[in-house]
Amino acid sequence: MITARESLARKVAWISVWSNIVLMAGKTLAGWLGNSDAVFADGIHSAADVFASVIVLLVIKVANKPADADHPYGHGKAEVIVSGIVGLLLLLVAFYVVFEAVIGFFHPTESPSLLTLWAAVFSYIAKLLLYRYSLKIARAHNSKAIEAIAYDHKADIAASIAAAFGVVLSIIGGKFHLPLLLYGDKVASIFVAYLIFRIAQEILAESFNILMESNVDPELLEELEHTIHSFPDVRRIDRIRAREYGNYILVDIRIAIDYNKTILEGHNLGQKIKEALMKRNDHIREVLIHLNPFFGET
Repeated sequence: MITARESLARKVAWISVWSNIVLMAGKTLAGWLGNSDAVFADGIHSAADVFASVIVLLVIKVANKPADADHPYGHGKAEVIVSGIVGLLLLLVAFYVVFEAVIGFFHPTESPSLLTLWAAVFSYIAKLLLYRYSLKIARAHNSKAIEAIAYDHKADIAASIAAAFGVVLSIIGGKFHLPLLLYGDKVASIFVAYLIFRIAQEILAESFNILMESNVDPELLEELEHTIHSFPDVRRIDRIRAREYGNYILVDIRIAIDYNKTILEGHNLGQKIKEALMKRNDHIREVLIHLNPFFGET
């Protein structure tokens, strides 16, 4: 059975696939025919986006599967793995674009046509709309895979601006016979590569931290502590930690309560704390509470 979250994620991924196919074809063709390395490089980036979106489509179903005997914590990290793959793909694209640009500096170059400028402007508008839509859905449903797609669109926004700027400089250089400006398109393609590299770095860093089970943001931990302290029977928080597991969060808590409390009283308190934490943050899927005896402050 396909959940509402999975259905929405698939919708976002399919929109990304088809829009990137159109942009890939338009920019690579315009860049090739119009003699613009920056626009052509932007088209190669869109080709990588198509591949990334297809990967996301393949993994969404796995990531939304419930926990089972082999995966008692669920399958949420599948999204994180895909996010990392997208990051690696973008990293390779960045190196490829730089390589092509550097080679271009050692050969004579010509001014690109206006077709390439219009292609870059159209790409900017389309990617801005796609970025805002994807990021909104990713944050609403805490999806790392969709978030990776959104940041990929963000890289394209800056890349399209850089490509357009480089094309304008090259056109001016050709019209007014300024040889240095003719290489503006090459410089712009290197800047495009840098932007792609930065986005890849952010995606890879986040994926690595989640896979290494780094703690969540300190602000979230403070919120959880505040909720726990709202229960008078909690004498002390001995330890609290939480980790992201893809699109959800797992929380581990050690609290101290009066030593003479019964097992039933401790159980009921733990259940109330768990319900309160999950109500406060709907991304929390599991809360493990360990009770320690409290004998008074020493």
